[in-house]
Amino acid sequence: MTEIEVGRIAGVFGLHGELKCDPTSAGRIVFSAGATLRCEGDQTSSPIRLAQVRPHKGRLLIRIEGVDDADAAGAFVGAVLYAPRQDVVLNEGEYFDEDLVGCEVCGTDDTPYGTVERVEHYPAGDMLVVAGHLVPMVRAIVTEIDLGRRRIVIDPPAGLLD
Repeated sequence: MTEIEVGRIAGVFGLHGELKCDPTSAGRIVFSAGATLRCEGDQTSSPIRLAQVRPHKGRLLIRIEGVDDADAAGAFVGAVLYAPRQDVVLNEGEYFDEDLVGCEVCGTDDTPYGTVERVEHYPAGDMLVVAGHLVPMVRAIVTEIDLGRRRIVIDPPAGLLD
């Protein structure tokens, strides 16, 4: 079963075992009470079940079943949470990073630019890393994504890939 990263545990919140969680944009949908996720961190790598989820100041506060105090919750700080890929529903125009990595990138005139090395996520938006250059994932630049052909067509402004 393929899994994707859906969030990271940023810290303990309060005295009763709640944890501050920063979900990925695609992963936010899987966070609900009763959901089972895989938790991988320095001190643990195991399935967890969410007892409670609530929003708080732009992130989520979660409680893990069986974790009832701040000391026990501390073992999860820094851990990464994963969910089965099929549990994550994407909207039209959204893609998994792993599906974009390795795609050939070319211009609207078929100029080859290289392949997607990775996807970087910044507050202002997502970027494709192509031959060491950052390509903003905006409709004005990325004109076509064809995952079946593993091809991305871009219309880069002058100087973007120099």
